[in-house]
Amino acid sequence: MDLELKKDLVSNWFKTLQNAICDSISKIENKRIKFKPTIWKRSNKKDEGGGEYRILKDGKVFDKVGVNFSKVYGRFPKKLQKNIPGASKDPRFWASGISVVMHMKNPLIPAMHFNTRYICTNHDWFGGGMDVTPSKIDNNEKKEFHKILKKMCDRHNKNYYFKYKKWCDEYFYLPHRKEARGIGGIFFDYKKDNFEKDFKFVRDVGVTFQLIFEKIIRRKRKKRWTIKDKEMQYIKRGRYVEFNLLYDRGTKFGLQTGGNVDGILMSLPPLAKWK
Repeated sequence: MDLELKKDLVSNWFKTLQNAICDSISKIENKRIKFKPTIWKRSNKKDEGGGEYRILKDGKVFDKVGVNFSKVYGRFPKKLQKNIPGASKDPRFWASGISVVMHMKNPLIPAMHFNTRYICTNHDWFGGGMDVTPSKIDNNEKKEFHKILKKMCDRHNKNYYFKYKKWCDEYFYLPHRKEARGIGGIFFDYKKDNFEKDFKFVRDVGVTFQLIFEKIIRRKRKKRWTIKDKEMQYIKRGRYVEFNLLYDRGTKFGLQTGGNVDGILMSLPPLAKWK
C-alpha cells in the first residue's frame, strides 16, 4: 500500500476517534460544560503540521480531561536521530496520534490514559496503549478491565495480551518509588508486522478504550466518597505527575520535536499533592 495512503487512513482515523471520544464525554457531562479546543501549528516559519487539543475542566464527572490529536512532520533534531529507527540515515519524519487523559471528580473513579500513534521515517510503525490508575484499588474492576483487554487482544493474536501487559507493567513503573503507576493495561511500540492487521488492532484498541471508560464511569459516578478518599486521589495524582515528567516517552518526544507544550502537558492533573 502506498505510504501516503497509509498516512491519510491513519490520521483520519485518529481525528474521527477524537471526535467520537469527545462526544461520549460531552454526553456523560450532559453537555453542561463544553470542551475548549485549541488548534496549534508546529512551526510558524514553515508548514510542519500541527494538531488540536481539547480540554474540559470542572465538570460534574471530570475534574479535567484532555483529548489531543496531532499530525506533524519535519526533521528530527540531531540528539534524537540515533534513538529513532531509520532517523540516523534520514532525519525526516511524519507522525500522527491521539492521546487521552482523564482525571475524575469522584476519587473512586480511576484516572485513565490512552494513546495510539503512527510514526514514519524510512520505517513506519504503530505504538500506543492504555492504562488505569486508581487511588483506591478495586480488585473486581481490575479483573474485569484486564479481562476486556485480553478478549480484545485475543481477537488479533493470542500472544498480544501477555506480551503487551508485561510491557505496560514495566513501562508504567516509577523506579524511584519502587511502585507501579496503577493497575496496568497494555503498551506496545515499533509495531510493524503487517499494516492492515496492525491498523485493525490499533482501531480496536481505540474503540475498546471508549467502551471501558464509559463502563467504569457509568458504574461509579454516583458512588459516595469521603474527604479521605479525595486526599488519597491527590497523592496518587502526584505520582502521575512524577511519571509523566520524569519517564514518559510521549512527553519527551513531543517536547523534543517542537510539539505544543500545553497540548503535551494536558496529561497533568488540575490539583495534586505530595506528602
